[in-house]
Amino acid sequence: MLTNKGKYGLKAMVHLAGLPPGARIGVAEIAEAHRIPKKFLDAILGDLRNAGFVHSKKGPGGGYALARPAEEIRIGHVVRALDGPLAPLPCASRTAYRPCEDCADEAACSVRLAMLAVRNSIAGILDNLTLEQMRAMPQTEAEASLTYHI
Repeated sequence: MLTNKGKYGLKAMVHLAGLPPGARIGVAEIAEAHRIPKKFLDAILGDLRNAGFVHSKKGPGGGYALARPAEEIRIGHVVRALDGPLAPLPCASRTAYRPCEDCADEAACSVRLAMLAVRNSIAGILDNLTLEQMRAMPQTEAEASLTYHI
């Protein structure tokens, strides 16, 4: 499940993707626009900066901006940077694999196999979805249901 850290990070990234080229924005403005605690968003943007997704500038004319074009940023990479592996269990993870101590036969474990399918489905969507595509998504559930048949 996506944590609040991941959700707020994605909201901030979408907000940054909507800025005109070369523009920067302060953390307080993003936090206010999305009802995110400013102190928490400061930490999240620091993690995103360390991961190379955003850059920041202090002082007048400062703030945050995307470090790369939105069409080059994959949502799966952002989620992993903030929340860690996409897999619901460590034994189903590709990036943080760890066998379960209670599993006698990992290759035949139905729980692991189901969680591998879940992980592969999530990764298949998030690793192919760019920040630009996410920014351009419908803005209401009704619009989304017409577009994506949800």
